Amino acid sequence: MTVRKISAQYLFTSAGKPLKRGVVTLADDGTVTGVDDTGGMLTESAGTEFYNGIIIPGFVNCHAHLELSHMRGLIPPGGGLNGFIASVRERRGATPGEIMAAAFSADMEMQSEGVMACGDISNSPLTGSVKQKSPILYFTFAEVFGLDPLVAETRMKDALSVCEEMQLRGLPVQVTPHSLYSLSGPLSHLVREHITPGSVISIHFLESDDERKMAQGHAEAAMELSRITSQLLLVHNMVITAGEAAMLASAGNTWFCLCPSSNIHISGKMPPVSMLRQVTDRIVVGTDSLASSDHLSMITALRLLQEAAPEITAGEIIRWGTINGARALGCDDILGSVEPGKRPGLLLVEPFDLQNMRLLPASRIRRLV
Repeated sequence: MTVRKISAQYLFTSAGKPLKRGVVTLADDGTVTGVDDTGGMLTESAGTEFYNGIIIPGFVNCHAHLELSHMRGLIPPGGGLNGFIASVRERRGATPGEIMAAAFSADMEMQSEGVMACGDISNSPLTGSVKQKSPILYFTFAEVFGLDPLVAETRMKDALSVCEEMQLRGLPVQVTPHSLYSLSGPLSHLVREHITPGSVISIHFLESDDERKMAQGHAEAAMELSRITSQLLLVHNMVITAGEAAMLASAGNTWFCLCPSSNIHISGKMPPVSMLRQVTDRIVVGTDSLASSDHLSMITALRLLQEAAPEITAGEIIRWGTINGARALGCDDILGSVEPGKRPGLLLVEPFDLQNMRLLPASRIRRLV
């Protein structure tokens, strides 16, 4: 059996403090067999690969829309949420071939950007074959929305067709509401029939002031949802208040997903990173879609969050994009941290500010495993 030993200036395991010149030992299949804290005293050893940046686990992207990848570059920035939603509706008419080709390309891009697992929003079964063939572990959220009570059963049937396709391909899938304001009463009731105590749910949450005006009691409704699920991902959180965040964090199974690249594209604003971190450490990261960003780069998302909240350490922000995401999606048994028995993938981040322990504007990733 071939054994691979890898080291760098620092090893960020997402399971403890950064290890100066720590060494990871790997089996042929990428399983971590050992993590050695050298205390920075790494001696030259034949066969040990050494890199000048930092090593981190592979990323877990908690929010993407693979099936919107064909919209890359079509929606100009700065139109606000309502304008963006209208543009997406106008441009959904691509052919299945166009959607599949763009989704395949986006999946390859995520692989190259170090993504090991992804929570993907789907409104159709089209991307099932892309996900099945990909080395990325996809968790599909079969999304439903519709305010007209007369279309509730049709919308539910569409979501269940997505579920059936993913299940036939052996992929994890869950019916989920788009948001708390975009479902009629009958449709909301139908969705709840498919939520179990083991479900993972993802909802777009408090993305704009307009959304807050559409319905009252967002936080209370999300709390109610958290009581009937295993994990609840609240995505965007652009206008959430400290009080709402504290109440939701108290549920113990809510995760606050931040997608800074998308937010900047749509509204030119950043989520309240510092405030959320003061309230909770249950923060995860997503790229959103190529309709709302020109890339699917998790390292760029982490850098933007660091710039917005410079008081937060690089180690913690890296945990948001790795082990926190794995816990939120329920794949932390194999992904998210560099620990014996896991197969997290290893990424090299360079350049990196080793003196101040911060990501740099030029920081990029390279897959090592």
